[in-house]
Amino acid sequence: MPDSSISARGAILVSDLIAERHAKELAAIAPERSIVSLTPEGLRGPIEEIEIAFFSGDCFPDRAAPFMGAAYAAKQLRWLHSFSAGVDSPAFTNLVRRGIRVSHSSGANAVAVAHCAMSGLMALSRELPTRLEDQRAHQWERRLSRDLEGNTLAVLGLGPIGLEVGRIGEALRMKVIGLRRRARGDEPFETWGFDRLDDLLRIADYIVLALPLTPETHHLFDDARLDKLKPEAAIINVGRGELFDESALIRALTSGKVRAAALDVFEEEPLPESSPLWDLPNVIVTPHCGGYTEASHRHAVDHFFENLAKYEAGEDLHNEMPPTAK
Repeated sequence: MPDSSISARGAILVSDLIAERHAKELAAIAPERSIVSLTPEGLRGPIEEIEIAFFSGDCFPDRAAPFMGAAYAAKQLRWLHSFSAGVDSPAFTNLVRRGIRVSHSSGANAVAVAHCAMSGLMALSRELPTRLEDQRAHQWERRLSRDLEGNTLAVLGLGPIGLEVGRIGEALRMKVIGLRRRARGDEPFETWGFDRLDDLLRIADYIVLALPLTPETHHLFDDARLDKLKPEAAIINVGRGELFDESALIRALTSGKVRAAALDVFEEEPLPESSPLWDLPNVIVTPHCGGYTEASHRHAVDHFFENLAKYEAGEDLHNEMPPTAK
């Protein structure tokens, strides 16, 4: 529940970009609050006055450390809102443990990340990496492509991203089967409970992971689980890199146990230059940029403004982490 004892005069910490582009909106929603902005030279404004912080997409990843450092050092901080739906990092959970409210922008980047997943899926179906190699070699080689129509698409995780992936999969005439902790019965396509994960992996042609990272999903895919996939299967991961034992994934891709993968997230980011994933011919690597679009950033800003209005009115926030988060 909102804390009615909080003063209405605390400052809002934002990036210099947000301060410049959205000064009017900030003043309209919270006219009594001053702005402290993070600039390339450091903070502009007194850190001791910060009560609210908006961790916006333009701060990630290069300015994440100085922004979160300022938030942690702000003794009067009461609420932080993140542009991302992924708030499983200790950077956020530690704030919650300190009694600071944390909310996020779940759904803001759902369409963009779903498009990233499906572009990887379609590229793998058309063997785009091989075709690009042919192009660079000036080699005219007609290769038989794989159809998507009638193939089984397993969507692991049915948050906003997974639901959008499933919708696109159905538009591509794929047989979509979703997987979530427990099927509710109101999903827009066939959905199984998590206890049937292994059954689903045995029949899936394409597997899109849009799961959060939890103790239960950490290294969900190890050698034993990857062995359950049929060799023709392809993996697309836009969830969290730690969903995989990355060494096991590399072994499966190298040996042919898994046909191909399109990966936007990794156990260690940036992906080390020494990682074999860079050079595997059946892997597409992108640098955790699935949600890095102008529209996604705009939607996240809108989420923050909606929550800021609620905060000022003493109302419950959207997408707030529970105070018992661990």
